[in-house]
Amino acid sequence: MKLPSSTSSESRSDTLGCRRNRVLIVDDNCYVRELLGEIFKREIDFEICGEAGDGREALRIAQLLNPDLVILDLSMPVMNGLDAARALRRQKPDASLIMYCDFGDKFVEQQASFIGISALVSKAEPPGTLVSKARMVLNRRAESAAVSERLQTP
Repeated sequence: MKLPSSTSSESRSDTLGCRRNRVLIVDDNCYVRELLGEIFKREIDFEICGEAGDGREALRIAQLLNPDLVILDLSMPVMNGLDAARALRRQKPDASLIMYCDFGDKFVEQQASFIGISALVSKAEPPGTLVSKARMVLNRRAESAAVSERLQTP
């Protein structure tokens, strides 16, 4: 488990006022977590709020840090990515979920869709693909929230 020194909502904006999306990286491979952390740290609109090595740890950290986006590996010990996604969906319904995995099949795709995982990204794709999908997922979520807010305003 890796937590940043600051967990306040103040860290959601940088000094230029740009909103930074908080990302929780969940993968049992520490090298993958480190690589993804470095990739997202280079992006002005993202910040890594924490890391976890399995699904159960991800649930604890998500409860503490309230991430905007959780990137989950599929195959992990203790609790796999699909089971973690189901639990995260109940615990943090507003968080966006991306499954980042080595492999996938029709069953995984169907389960991911049913659970509410916003995107599946293969680890074989260039890292930029994950960043692009993350932006797309978060932009779609923000647009949906804005529409809901407009509909509720008298």
